[in-house]
Amino acid sequence: MAHWNSAIGAPQLARLLGSQQRPRTVEGARAPGARPRAGQRTPAYRSLADGLRLLVLEGRIPVATRLPAERELATALSVSRTTVAAAFEALRGDGFLESRRGSGSWTSVPAGNPLPTRGLDPLPPEASGSVIDLGCAALPAPEPHLSHAFRGALDDFPPYAHTHGDYPAGLPALREILADRYTARGVPTMPEQIMVTTGAMGAVAALARLLTGRGERVAVEHPSYANILQLLRDSGARLVPVPMGEGLSSWDLAAWRQVLREAAPRAAYVVADFHNPTGALADDERRRALTSAARSAGTTLIADETMVDLVLDDPGFPLPRPVAAFDSGGSTVITVGSASKSVWAGLRIGWVRAAPEVIRALVAARAYADLGTPLLEQLALARLMAGDVWETMLDERRRRARENRDALVAALRGHLPEWEYAVPHGGLTLWARTGGLSGSRIAEAGERLGVRVPSGPRFGIDGAFEGYIRLPFTTAEPVAQEAAARLATAAAQVRAGSGGAAEIPRSYIA
Repeated sequence: MAHWNSAIGAPQLARLLGSQQRPRTVEGARAPGARPRAGQRTPAYRSLADGLRLLVLEGRIPVATRLPAERELATALSVSRTTVAAAFEALRGDGFLESRRGSGSWTSVPAGNPLPTRGLDPLPPEASGSVIDLGCAALPAPEPHLSHAFRGALDDFPPYAHTHGDYPAGLPALREILADRYTARGVPTMPEQIMVTTGAMGAVAALARLLTGRGERVAVEHPSYANILQLLRDSGARLVPVPMGEGLSSWDLAAWRQVLREAAPRAAYVVADFHNPTGALADDERRRALTSAARSAGTTLIADETMVDLVLDDPGFPLPRPVAAFDSGGSTVITVGSASKSVWAGLRIGWVRAAPEVIRALVAARAYADLGTPLLEQLALARLMAGDVWETMLDERRRRARENRDALVAALRGHLPEWEYAVPHGGLTLWARTGGLSGSRIAEAGERLGVRVPSGPRFGIDGAFEGYIRLPFTTAEPVAQEAAARLATAAAQVRAGSGGAAEIPRSYIA
């Protein structure tokens, strides 16, 4: 269950219900405003209950949120109190609402449903066989550039072989290159503000150990990157989900201000640049406003820039300024970067940019963690970043990802025209609403048909996003067509009730 009890007012809840403009509901149910099937009439209480259930399943109302009193909501919706009372009773029966006399009612999810929450591990290449593995959002290595960089790294290695080879803050040459890159992007940075880590996951893990003790609150976008959510859970953090904006596009600043003001989280993890999984891009104004709100609340923003180099549209696409550019004091925003998406997932090099005192604390703590990052990989990345090959390599990566994205979108339009999604301007992931079917059941049926995809609940908290799956831009046109065809077959099996998946209550399907 959610680890922070919020409340939602009647006017705000009425606005959220009113935003459900089209049918996008569970099988056998309709959202407010949807047309009933021929010969059917949907009672007003059931339409309201369906709308509230959908808001919970899509993560727009977190679990454990206290709902307004029946009379208040009835007034805001211009319906009778009897309608609201009947809707609440239906939700209690379905497991989406809990109530206690004198304490009110709050959102819940049905108990006993083994929905997935962890990330989906990629299959080993030798074990994949005929399976199309869409579990990992990563491209093959950029060859021959990466091999050339490693050969150059071996040439650079001999002087380091005469030392202990232990650089807890990272290779000095690489720290300088990374600092110069931030400075060129409008964020003046010294090498003393950089620590090289073992991937972005290593960076966030180090920050979690430094910033948050067990039981402390960490605000996260909802949905968010599955592996980071699990890392934070395992560290003992109390996750506070903040719903994305309407249509899951960028940040809902009103929701963020409320959470920062009322929950006062110690830290917040955000992906402003081509968000994983939705692909959303936060604009300058939202970055400025969120940084200001975090500063006022005393919350440290951890801004993950893993996808920032993967702009897939016109090279002149106006990329917003880094989140750190809006942190004039330098004490609110900590930036995490990585080479795993822009270069290769097998190159486990990440980094942290923060105030020098934060870097010193992180470096000191490494003595009890991983001690440092492998030297040869740092030398290879320094070679890639220092030479002219870097932009050439990135251009090739962007072109490949763009072609894959366009092939995936064309395949979905052909095989699954009822699925809904926004085509992102960058990154490596597409977040698809699965036409009113359970994403978990589609994923289970799909795996038996030879296509692996992660379902929506892996990227949410408390069972949210059951009606979604994430699709990465990792396959070219022929494979993308085949993947979409297999997913269409899986969806048809689920719709027909022959998916063979573990039974999920009908009320949980969205």
